[in-house]
Amino acid sequence: MKRALLALLWFSACKLPDVRPQAARNPAQGIVFITTSLKGYLGPCGCSENMRGGIARAAFQISQAHDEGATVLVVDSGDALFGSETLTEEAAPQQKRKAQALADALKLMGVNAKADGPLDLAAGKDFLDALRLPPLREGVSVLDIGPGPNAPAVGVITTGEPARLKELAQQARDKGARLVVALYQRPLAEAQKLGMEDELGVDLLVVARAPGEADAETNKLISSKLPIAQAQAKGRSLLRLDVYDVGADGAFVLAKGAAEQERELEAIDQRIEALRTQVNEPGLAPQLLELKKQKLTEVVARRAAIAATPPTLPRGKNAFTVRFVPLESSMPELPVVRDVVTRYDRDVGKLNLQWASAHGRECPAPEAGQPRFVGDETCRDCHEAAFPIWEKSKHHDALATLEKKGKALHLDCVGCHVTGWQQPSGVCRIDKLEGHGQVGCESCHGPGSNHVEDPQKSNIANLKSPQVCVGCHDHENSPSFDFEKYLAQITGKGHGDGTRAEGKKPAP
Repeated sequence: MKRALLALLWFSACKLPDVRPQAARNPAQGIVFITTSLKGYLGPCGCSENMRGGIARAAFQISQAHDEGATVLVVDSGDALFGSETLTEEAAPQQKRKAQALADALKLMGVNAKADGPLDLAAGKDFLDALRLPPLREGVSVLDIGPGPNAPAVGVITTGEPARLKELAQQARDKGARLVVALYQRPLAEAQKLGMEDELGVDLLVVARAPGEADAETNKLISSKLPIAQAQAKGRSLLRLDVYDVGADGAFVLAKGAAEQERELEAIDQRIEALRTQVNEPGLAPQLLELKKQKLTEVVARRAAIAATPPTLPRGKNAFTVRFVPLESSMPELPVVRDVVTRYDRDVGKLNLQWASAHGRECPAPEAGQPRFVGDETCRDCHEAAFPIWEKSKHHDALATLEKKGKALHLDCVGCHVTGWQQPSGVCRIDKLEGHGQVGCESCHGPGSNHVEDPQKSNIANLKSPQVCVGCHDHENSPSFDFEKYLAQITGKGHGDGTRAEGKKPAP
């Protein structure tokens, strides 16, 4: 109770103007927010325009829901604190500090129950216990909605075993739950196998696991006998349930029209994704870029207005609705949670420098006959004409872009903003980035010593496919990546057009 009151005090002290259409008092008795598969993400990296997600944006949406007059509950479905099940010695200081920041953010959001997934245990059970998050470790938690002895209660259960769903659901109902939500620790494909079950005692099945990088890329609401919901992983969307208790006997039902509304919103989401792609097109004129951004903001606002439309409730039945809240870049952040993220960004650089200073090791030498990194200036001797194009590209200032965001010393980010990270003869220490702080020639063409000694096309990589690029320009960090369009921005006379600047072969 003390923790919940503290969270509410934080919310009341940090209110921002509501950017959504002002709605009438919500007739729902309760609102349940569920975060799923955060995977250690505090927010998007910021490498692209208008990236979705961020724990501070989620916190703002939850804080605003308190104004709607309903009891607000917050549940985390697990796999929130880390991005992998094991931590390397080098990564441990940063990842533990990030987990602490996520735990602090969840507490400020008023989290009522947290399931544990394998990713939450990467630093061990003692570390997880020390974070003091409200556990859901016995598989069942019953949360009251509203004051009074007759207030409805929501049962939250978690398991990855289909056979245990019915048992845990009954335990929740025995403890007074009238609506049961199952956090199913399996991916969507396995959850769908249960869609025709109607005797499990569960009212909603929430997909709580996204084991692969391509899993949970979209929000999905499947209106089968047992409704199934999946929210975008890595904190890009919140799952929201509105609970309407009219005191009727029998189970809660998914309100008619909820699935139809989500299909309409899904179509708008596709429009949003198309606009986001256009905003990130390389070489877009500044004026056109601004117009695209304005249009994107308008479509996001239209989506919010549709999502806030009151549902059609079944007469005489207890009901709930399911809504996805995509955390768009135009949405505000809750200042107190944004400060948690800012402190993390500040602290983690110091932690990584300290670790590198005490334990850092140089990159190994290449194996016999394998090339080593020689640096951009060595390449310039023969390829002077290529440099003006590169120097105007974002590759040239790759590390500087991280410095502006306060993330230059983040192990999660630095590998795509320097040349030769964690490669033989490259750079393997965060405290020795000097001279490597660009995406230079050898980032795309590979280590160049063999080519310097004997300039032949056969001993240097000639970029003809996107495979080299997508290691960094992946869907997460560069969602609008198009190989041909992006390649056109870094090639031209003297660089990729068949011509070669006059130069001399370096002396041996």
